[in-house]
Order: sequence, then structure tokens, then C-alpha cells
Amino acid sequence: MKTGWEVKTLGDVLKLEYGKPLSDDKRNPNGKYPVYGANGEKDKTDEYYYDKLSIIVGRKGSAGEINFTEERFWPLDVSYFVTFDNKKYDLNFIYYLLSKLNLPSLAKGVKPGINRNEVYSINVKTPSLQEQKRIVAILDEAFESITKAKENAEKNLKNTKEIFESYLQSVFENKGDGWEEKKLGETCIVERGSSPRPIKKYITSKVDGVNWIKIGDTKEVEKYIYTTEQKITPEGALNSRFVDVGDLILSNSMSFGKPYIMKTQGYIHDGWFVLRLPKNIDTNFFWYLLASPYSMSQFIHLSSGAIVKNISGDLVKKTILPIPPLKDQKLIVQKLDAISSETKKLEAIYTQKLADLEELKKSILAKAFNGELTEASA
Repeated sequence: MKTGWEVKTLGDVLKLEYGKPLSDDKRNPNGKYPVYGANGEKDKTDEYYYDKLSIIVGRKGSAGEINFTEERFWPLDVSYFVTFDNKKYDLNFIYYLLSKLNLPSLAKGVKPGINRNEVYSINVKTPSLQEQKRIVAILDEAFESITKAKENAEKNLKNTKEIFESYLQSVFENKGDGWEEKKLGETCIVERGSSPRPIKKYITSKVDGVNWIKIGDTKEVEKYIYTTEQKITPEGALNSRFVDVGDLILSNSMSFGKPYIMKTQGYIHDGWFVLRLPKNIDTNFFWYLLASPYSMSQFIHLSSGAIVKNISGDLVKKTILPIPPLKDQKLIVQKLDAISSETKKLEAIYTQKLADLEELKKSILAKAFNGELTEASA
């Protein structure tokens, strides 16, 4: 360990003080002071509980998350706030130290929480106050550069997705010769999913069960469903909607309006629609059409529900879709597949860039608290 550094427990460096509940009548969205929850500002108030700059540490819920405070603030009871001896320790140094410790990993319980005594027992290395300030200056400069690089990568990732979606939109807006506008219900068979009650009675992990497709099994970036973790028993399948290889399914809750192509057989509950296509409709073309902003805007217009959006079967059948001849559908799919492939390559590059930058931050923090940080190493 570098000369001048000491090993201490975190409890010797700082204290985590409990926040305090704040009644509704003392909350004011136009108030003078911020009210902090477990992971950031939640409200305003005209009263303050503590009058020094500090760090909020999530106690319950977003347990272990850390945020700087303003000079005067109110910490809620789902949070801790940090107190320390400012003659020995620098606030920014403490923030970086807590960032390195990954406090969210200490969270336990159904509603995740962290115990401050467990936090206090962690051994940490600390240098003199002067050295702390030197380290903070280096970290600030290094992390500012990393933040800018991340912002650029995130912007490029967002732009890449938006460019593809814009192109997808233009394909269906600029209809060619021979295109027809048809309602979804006129284009294919639309059936709503169904499931037995109580569904938990019929869910199994046994290999002899049949694929049970629930909304949580799918991801936004996916196009196909090959298999599912959960299965449904043969008895449960009797009262569920069957879907076959080649069918499309359309989500009707949570990941609202997302289409998927079935690469396996299975059963769906009533959070899905199954779309059974005729031979003159290319499956991949129809997936692109349903996944496009052109269709999504209609789904949103037809949907209802303040928190969880959904559409009735009668309404979803009224969605107006532009349908070209089958040969044109196939040409459109070839072009979209090629553009989609290039888009995914770019997305992978920017996603990896973000991951690399995050690892770089961790590496710099590790060096900082091992006494190995110099201007050159950052």
C-alpha cells in the first residue's frame, strides 16, 4: 500500500444517518429545498432537515444508489445521508469511494434494503486530505471525458435506431403501384389468447410440458420465439390458445404492440393476439409492417388504459395496413433485412463502446483507491 495511506473501516470514515418521513402537507412542488428519496430528488419542500452538502445513499427500494445533495435538503426515510469530518475527508472523495464499493450489491430482501452496519464493516484505504483532493481532481477530469464519450456513443446508438425506424416508416408511407389498404381483420385471422385459471396451477418446468409464452419471455430486440423457460401442462393447454410455427403473435400488455414470429409451437394467454396469415402475405414482411411506427401509431390511437395500454380484439382488427403484391413484399424484406443487419452491427459497436467506457471507469476507480493513480494512468 502506498505510503501515507491507512486501512480503516468505512464506519470510521463516515456515518449513514437515517432520513425522516415528510407529510404531504409539507410538500410543495415549488418549494425551496429538494426532497430526496432512495435514488434522487422526489419532491420539494419549504423546510430542510440538514443544511450541509452530503450524499444520499438509498436505504430501501433503490438500495445502495448514491446521489449528491444540494446544500439544504430533506432526506426521506427510505434513504440515508452521509455525515463526516470535513477536516479529514473530502466529500467528492467519499462519493468516488462509495461508487467503487458497489453498494447496491449489498441489498437484501423482497423490497431490497441495505444495513448500515454491514456498510460500516467494509475495509477501505484512505490517504491524507491533500492526496484525496489530488485524486478527486484527476478523477473529475477523467470522468468528464468518459461522460462526454458515453454521451456521444448513446447519441449515435439512438440515431442509428431512429434512422432505421424512419426508413421503415417511409417504406409504408410511400406506397407503390398495386398496393392496397386493408384492415388487419381483413388481411388475416386474428384471435385473442386465452389461459386457464388459476394459471399457476398449470405452469411447470418439466420437459414434458408445452411452451407457454408470456409477455415477460420476450425482449424488444427479438424477432423470433424459439422456446420458453416456462411450460404449461397438457391439462392447462386444453383451455389455452394454441400457436403454430409461422404464426405471428402481437403483445397486448406491458411490451404493448410488439410482434413476434413463432419458430416453435406453444400456447399464449390473453395478453396476446395470434395472427394467422394467408399464403399471399409474407411472414417477415408482415412482421416489419407491424413493428413499424406506421402501425404502432395506430395501435396507440386505438388503445386505452392509463397505465397498462391494451386493445380489444374488435379494435385491433380495424388497424389499416398497406399491403403490396407478394413479389413486392419479398423485395421489401430483402432490402429491410440488409439494412437491419447493418443497423445491428452499428448498435453492437456503440453498445460495446458504452460497456468499455463503464469498465474503464471501474478500472480508474480501482487504481485510485489502491494508491496507483497518477495523471498519466488516468
